[in-house]
Amino acid sequence: MSVNGVPATLGQSVTEADDIRLDGQLIETQRVEAVTFALYKPRGYVTTARDEYGRKNVLDAMPDVPGLHPVGRLDRDSEGLLLLTTDGDLTQTLTHPSFGHEKAYRAWTEGEPDEVALDALVTGVKLDDGVAQASHASAALGGAHVVLTEGRKRQVRRMLEAVGHPVTRLLRYRVGGLWLGDLDVGEYRELGRRELQDLLDPAATPPQVRDRQWERIRRRWG
Repeated sequence: MSVNGVPATLGQSVTEADDIRLDGQLIETQRVEAVTFALYKPRGYVTTARDEYGRKNVLDAMPDVPGLHPVGRLDRDSEGLLLLTTDGDLTQTLTHPSFGHEKAYRAWTEGEPDEVALDALVTGVKLDDGVAQASHASAALGGAHVVLTEGRKRQVRRMLEAVGHPVTRLLRYRVGGLWLGDLDVGEYRELGRRELQDLLDPAATPPQVRDRQWERIRRRWG
């Protein structure tokens, strides 16, 4: 195979403007619009593209769309908002630490974190892979709300355990400016242009819209 007269390489990106040939025959290309979904990931599902242990995969809960992949991770024991997309640029934007997109969680814990514990989450707690900080932490019935701008493996769980309150249930309800909304466990919806804009630019979302979403979360999960 060649691209613009040069032998193609594994993983090479192409556009519809490129001259792509297989055994000298021109291959017609056309642009396929990227799609992005919001899924309420159930507990027990893994977010890896493939799982050698045969466990339930989030792609099993989605329509069969070529190139669809989860954006980042949400561990097997956690639930809530997970994005899946065919847009590699969107994945890069949402997962690269330099962009600092917020992720908000509702945690239920053993014992209720007091102000000292909540302040420690924001000030920073030492984990085995370095100090971790929440951008915001507040009390909730039987646990806490925690907002992060980074995404280390099982970070919320490890942070709360470090301040003496192991997590018994963990739900993510917001990524950037996109909220879980009224999705039920296992349900998904395709995101429209406005939701993608809110996702990437939360500051552009009208305050009254954010307030309604937050109130919806508080009524539903405390």
